[in-house]
Amino acid sequence: MKAVLIVFNQAHTERVEYMLEQLGIRGYTWWNDVRGRGSETGEPRMGTHTWPEMNSAALVITDDEKVTPLLESVRKMNEINKEVGVRGFVWEIQQTV
Repeated sequence: MKAVLIVFNQAHTERVEYMLEQLGIRGYTWWNDVRGRGSETGEPRMGTHTWPEMNSAALVITDDEKVTPLLESVRKMNEINKEVGVRGFVWEIQQTV
């Protein structure tokens, strides 16, 4: 199993929900109002007067074979509107209880 952390501008909320639904991914945890800044070209998302936008994040736990289609969907979403931003990060799940 893999964990995929998807961090995205809140403007992408419905797209991310739809993407998970279409890929048949049911296991995830969702955080709203996530603050941060992209490491390359991302504008800060701080919920302040200066930087008012905010991110959300979804931690998806899924089978290995769903990771590539999920990351491909994240990449396509980012290509459509790079200014809004979405990123995916993957790591191995060693055990679950």
